[in-house]
Amino acid sequence: MIPTVVWGTGNVGRAAIRAVEAHPALELAAVLVHDPAKVGRDAGELGGAGRTIGVAATDDIAAVLAARPRAVFYAASGDIRPDGALADIGRAIRAGAVVVTPSLYPLYDQRNAPPELRDPLLAAVAEGGGSLFVSGVDPGWGNDVLPLLVSGLGTEVEAVRCQEIFDYSTYEQEDSVRHLIGMGHPMDYQPLMLAEGVPTMVWGGQIRLMARALGVELDDIRETLERRALEEEVRTRTMGAFAAGTQGAVRFEVQGVVGGEPRIVIEHITRIHASCAPDWPSPPDGVGAHRVVIEGRPRIEVTVEASDEGENRSAGGNATAVGRLVSAIDWLVEAEPGLYDALDVPLRPAVGRLGRRAT
Repeated sequence: MIPTVVWGTGNVGRAAIRAVEAHPALELAAVLVHDPAKVGRDAGELGGAGRTIGVAATDDIAAVLAARPRAVFYAASGDIRPDGALADIGRAIRAGAVVVTPSLYPLYDQRNAPPELRDPLLAAVAEGGGSLFVSGVDPGWGNDVLPLLVSGLGTEVEAVRCQEIFDYSTYEQEDSVRHLIGMGHPMDYQPLMLAEGVPTMVWGGQIRLMARALGVELDDIRETLERRALEEEVRTRTMGAFAAGTQGAVRFEVQGVVGGEPRIVIEHITRIHASCAPDWPSPPDGVGAHRVVIEGRPRIEVTVEASDEGENRSAGGNATAVGRLVSAIDWLVEAEPGLYDALDVPLRPAVGRLGRRAT
């Protein structure tokens, strides 16, 4: 069994606790938390497992890493504290751990990551012998391995489009929905996530990764953005009211331009209520889905829906992103120390997990 730490217990960390517990090759060794109110609580409670696991959460990072865990799932946020996340991850790698995380966007395409990010991590690998694999929570597989796999089914491929289409009214991360994305703010408010250049910073690595796999050179990476206001007030179960006239829907694209045309596109269509921007694409169930469209001959469209924590499609997206990362751990443990990306790490069958529940 591979002793594995889950660091952070938010939306991603909850799913990570359950995924580590369910994996036959992994053993949940510790859970690290920042909130003092969570210290001492059982991992099963924090992870929504519906049972006691017998691992009490702690905030003692030094003690946990001193025990030399073989793997760390780093689920703490990197959105507003990228330097802190980089330092934490480097610390775990220096302790000899394989680290998997969605928290450092520029490392989706680690080969082309900025030196100020890549060099400290390479130094940590050399010092401690650990490894790192970063894959997105949006989810990563929907913007790399799935579209690349499906593209191979076409005779002629004109464009590859990856879509995330979600109603975020059930998403339990109010700060991100309201302030990072801007839902419920006046239309002249500038959300950080929608600022010029930020979508490319977050998803440009996946565009470059797909271009590399498809054997094409990018002319450029461009962005498009549309925003719509709510026509009337709406109320949500998890975040309360969103006023009429405030931002209610966002649609943006990060476009990989090849031969002067957008050929590799990552598109996000996000609403706080289904009534806003009804002319934009909607998920089949009205809640959420991830879609890959291969324009060409034949035209291929694949839509993936996932639910977790009840019927929460947002949680389902988190869970599948987590599943991709957790499933990589035992492969990374057997691989040489280093930095890895989605083209390096295979997406494998759920060996030993068919019909199995964590016990």
